[in-house]
Amino acid sequence: MSYSLIQLAPGAYDLLLEDEIIGSVVRSGSRGDTVWTAELIEERPEGERPAPFIGIEHSFPTLQEVCGWLGYPEIKSNFGRSAVARRS
Repeated sequence: MSYSLIQLAPGAYDLLLEDEIIGSVVRSGSRGDTVWTAELIEERPEGERPAPFIGIEHSFPTLQEVCGWLGYPEIKSNFGRSAVARRS
């Protein structure tokens, strides 16, 4: 499975699996209290969710941790620039 993220705005990404939008990754909170959430669009039964999703949504303290959990997906910005999430 190959994930990628498309940046829509600062702190907001579409989550793609094999080029199909299946969810989102968004930042919420304020400085020092930021949470990143990866969430599936569809409510799927547990056995039908793509790995590594156990629940419909999962929260992380940093975008880097979300990327590590997803297997370091390619990140494309909405401005046509591209970057690869790197291990920190």
